[in-house]
Amino acid sequence: MIETSDIGRRHDRLTAFLKAFALRATHCDSAEAANLLIIDAGSSGGPTHLLYRARSTEALPGGAVLCAASKVDFGGSANPLVCALPDELCISLADEPQFLALSELLVAESEIARCGGGTVRSRLCEVIVVLAIRKAIAIGTVDAGLLAGLAHPKLHVSLVAMHDDPTRSWQIADLAAVAGLSRGQFMATFKQIVGQSPGSYLNGWRLILGRAELRSGRSVKSVADMVGFGSAAAFSRAFSRKFGYPPVQDKGYDGG
Repeated sequence: MIETSDIGRRHDRLTAFLKAFALRATHCDSAEAANLLIIDAGSSGGPTHLLYRARSTEALPGGAVLCAASKVDFGGSANPLVCALPDELCISLADEPQFLALSELLVAESEIARCGGGTVRSRLCEVIVVLAIRKAIAIGTVDAGLLAGLAHPKLHVSLVAMHDDPTRSWQIADLAAVAGLSRGQFMATFKQIVGQSPGSYLNGWRLILGRAELRSGRSVKSVADMVGFGSAAAFSRAFSRKFGYPPVQDKGYDGG
């Protein structure tokens, strides 16, 4: 049991994203402003479904009653995990006792003002979103992409390795060994499931992390070192190719 737990911690699919992108939730009074909704879809008098719309906000489904709502920010379009999620995750609470308990607590905290209620609601929403993303990863996707890779029984280990240690000079042989595949199997499977080569994915992940660091106020030179590029010039060239503009023009960069 201890060994299994250790393996699970080493191959945590979400930690790198939670470190790179802040997860924040704020209470909403209307469904149109929210992307995390607890609803009563069957006139039962209590919550029946949970909806998480990672990239958009919309009106309630027809006939549904809003029980609680929040706006959750997890890095928006800058976060590749958010971009990989389905447009809407709909979870039936009747089938998920863990989600039901959390949803009922969130509804109770939303209905009656209590000391520290805002903090409690925010933390509950954050927990619900992490669990919902876990569920999405477990389900995977029929199409190629990040979620499919994270759901793959072997590839996810190599993805976690790159996410957790992006500055390492990863070789294909290293990543194949981590995944427990031959070099040829690894290259073919990664391209088929994730939709790009391991090298392209790693380079993209480094640049995504670099952009997040730039927006926190770090200089181009320090960011280049932090995310595994040999020089500020190399980072700037790769950044411009990926995003279409140089890093000094990135929104939030202070020119340090």
